Amino acid sequence: MSNNEPVAASPGAPVVPLSVLDLVPITEGGDARRAVAETIDLARRTEQAGYARYWVAEHHLNPGVAGSSPAVVLALLAAHTSRIRLGSGAVLAGNQSALALVEQFGLLDAAAPGRIDLGLGRSASRGPAEKNGADKNGADKGGLDKGGADQPAAPKRPDRAPNGLPLPPGPPGLFALLGSRPRVAAQGDLLRGGREAQPYGEQLEDLLALLEDRYADREGGLLAATPHAGPDQEIWVMGSSGGESAQLAGALGLAFGANYHVTPGNVLEAVEAYRAAFRPSPRNAAPRVAVSADVVVAETPERAAELARGFGHWVRSIRCGDGAIAYPSPERAAELPWTAEDDALVADRIASRFVGTPEQVTAGLRLLAEATGADDLVITTITHDHEARVRSYELLAEHWARHGTPVLAAAGQP
Repeated sequence: MSNNEPVAASPGAPVVPLSVLDLVPITEGGDARRAVAETIDLARRTEQAGYARYWVAEHHLNPGVAGSSPAVVLALLAAHTSRIRLGSGAVLAGNQSALALVEQFGLLDAAAPGRIDLGLGRSASRGPAEKNGADKNGADKGGLDKGGADQPAAPKRPDRAPNGLPLPPGPPGLFALLGSRPRVAAQGDLLRGGREAQPYGEQLEDLLALLEDRYADREGGLLAATPHAGPDQEIWVMGSSGGESAQLAGALGLAFGANYHVTPGNVLEAVEAYRAAFRPSPRNAAPRVAVSADVVVAETPERAAELARGFGHWVRSIRCGDGAIAYPSPERAAELPWTAEDDALVADRIASRFVGTPEQVTAGLRLLAEATGADDLVITTITHDHEARVRSYELLAEHWARHGTPVLAAAGQP
């Protein structure tokens, strides 16, 4: 965490907006029912705090995560909010067809007109045709590329951006190792019933054609998806490297979500690849980038560190391939065994978190926004105590509104 006091934004100047990413976490001693109730409450209260978007992710077979169906969660949130944008960050495209996604998110748009973002990520497993074209390191937001081989060793990257933002590398071979786990293979089989996923690029093309009323059947007849939100719906592609996801997002003129909170060492490569590939489209005349970050804020550094104590154990459970555990309390986390190997497994995630007072976290997020040219910062916060989690978001929003990175300082990068 940077110790530099952030420079205040010019009076009245707009700052890069903050958004929320929620996995609908189950905490130790809780259950899915409580997790859903807390997500609804968090959406209401972050809307009141001024957050721009509320995105939910898709995860399966994880004992500590209840967010298995973004469309269902978003429908619940639409009924309990009125202004904040709602979206998927991300729905795993390979688990469903383009038509199903267009109709589901069209129905959501009918319930919350003009507020629904469709954020897409590659699925946890893809067909043989795509295995050799996976994102570098096999990584994508929300999933792993099953069976992807390790890539040749890349040149050593700097561990910090020029402005000091930490860029810690992840454990070598992590995604290939996780992709070989039986749980990941079973997830794909259960979700698709043995059906191979459509190649990602083809699926995105079909999805856009359906949204823009230009999808034709084999005889040239146009087919209309009903309901669908139309060409003005915001479409985001999420990615963790400079591979296929970033390049497709750019080539199709879509907005791009870069995944700093899961693969921090790749974030600059991801946004650079997206911008290099970008072609203007009716949806976006210029590149648009949202960047995610793990955050815990409290009134004192000591309190923030205490609230964040269970994070390492939670990440370890995911990276071991067994699925996220219920998020432990600080007291329980202090009792759980921990080894040097565990340290190495999660070191990049620990080093790239922003944990501290509002002033400290704002300073770190300013570095992230400036290094990546982010148009939006997507904040994900998990604590065992729900009220502490809500308060973290509130404290950050209050301070960011006065001291965050001005929009013009981060936008407009070619």
